[in-house]
This record gives sequence, structure tokens and C-alpha cells, in this order.
Amino acid sequence: MTKGQIAATAPIAVDVETGKTYYWCACGKSKKQPFCDGSHKGSSFSPLIWTASQSERKYFCACKQTGNAPFCDGSHKSVTV
Repeated sequence: MTKGQIAATAPIAVDVETGKTYYWCACGKSKKQPFCDGSHKGSSFSPLIWTASQSERKYFCACKQTGNAPFCDGSHKSVTV
């Protein structure tokens, strides 16, 4: 699977809300990281759709190299920009 461009080298903490749907940017080009703003249009990327099962703080991947999308798995520790 092709990985998106690196948007940042640290995860982004988000307080998610129960039942709310989030659209995680997979391409890395969104100006509204970690979420999609449509910047992927015309590419092979599309956002990953995720719905929160409970209200809590989640750490969304911003390096786009995670193996646990849309969440951080520590991959940012080995990326270079």
C-alpha cells in the first residue's frame, strides 16, 4: 500500500466524540491535519473513515507511515523530512 507524504513528525491528539465520524487524511496534503480537506482529489488516495465508539482522546497519525491507520503506531520515530 502506498503511504502518503509526511505532514508532521508527531501524532496529533484529538478529543473525539461518541458516534461522530472522522475522515483521516491519508495523502498527507490536507491543510486541516489530521483530517481530510479534499486535497487528495485527482490522486489515488482517499480519506479513511472512522467513527468513534466512545468519547476519549485519540492520537491520530500525521506522518502517514503508520501500520495502524488512522492512529499513531510510533512510525514517526523513524521518518526523516
